[in-house]
Amino acid sequence: MFNLKAYLAEKKETVNASLNERMDGIVADSRIVEAMRYSLNAGGKRIRPILSIAAAESVGGKESDVRHTACAIEMIHTYSLIHDDLPAMDNDDLRRGQPTSHVQFDEATAILAGDALLTLAFETLSSQPAVAHKDTSPAIVLDVIHILATAAGCRGMIDGQMLDILSEGQEITLSELETIHRLKTGALMEASIHAGALLGHGDAAQIEKLRTYGKHIGLAFQVMDDILNVKGDPSLMGKAVGSDARRGKITYPALIGLKRSEDFASHLVQSGLQAIQGFDTKADPLRAIGNYIFERKS
Repeated sequence: MFNLKAYLAEKKETVNASLNERMDGIVADSRIVEAMRYSLNAGGKRIRPILSIAAAESVGGKESDVRHTACAIEMIHTYSLIHDDLPAMDNDDLRRGQPTSHVQFDEATAILAGDALLTLAFETLSSQPAVAHKDTSPAIVLDVIHILATAAGCRGMIDGQMLDILSEGQEITLSELETIHRLKTGALMEASIHAGALLGHGDAAQIEKLRTYGKHIGLAFQVMDDILNVKGDPSLMGKAVGSDARRGKITYPALIGLKRSEDFASHLVQSGLQAIQGFDTKADPLRAIGNYIFERKS
């Protein structure tokens, strides 16, 4: 039987080692580097880079094929969290049980640390042709850079964040909420899987099935975040619950209730698993992660 706990621990260690190696390569010993390290080492689950690795492995690729991309993906995600926590955004004091970057340092340092992580991510991605697996062509690396830039930018995560801010205190439809969630959270998760599938040298049919899987579990992840913000345990989540309601955010529980939200998240996960049912046992990590996304407590 596949051991998800061991797999997540192993891949998390790999991602952490890659991040530390990359940060160690920065000669400058500055406040910005200190702030970057602080947020990178705050104890995240590394689910996005792990999904990228798992996607590569599911089509016969190796961890080494996607290691640098996985590292860059976590940098992009961490930058987005730093900025989301800012007073002008969600104004959160805690992240993963620790003071957020702007609380630990100051607002200007947090902004610059986020900017630095985003640019370091693309520096890391663009350095891959010299260090990646010998079978990974520069053309594939360029495709990966485009996919991640699109998912993280004004047609993906940033647009989702903007729409999320604009929707606070407003009445929106279920369709509009789904659009926000797919952009804000789902886009980078799908892109992580898409990138892994490309770097693992999957064929067109495999890549399309993995993208479908990514679309479904990416949205499921955010629906579960909405649910946990209502009924999660703060000691497990490392941050306060109920903040969405206090800020007037429109969430799935707010629109359709907790039970229907849980049913919807379960349906999304099952749809994602259906998309990869024809894959062999190399896709077992993706299957287990899909179920984990629904069952997680933090």
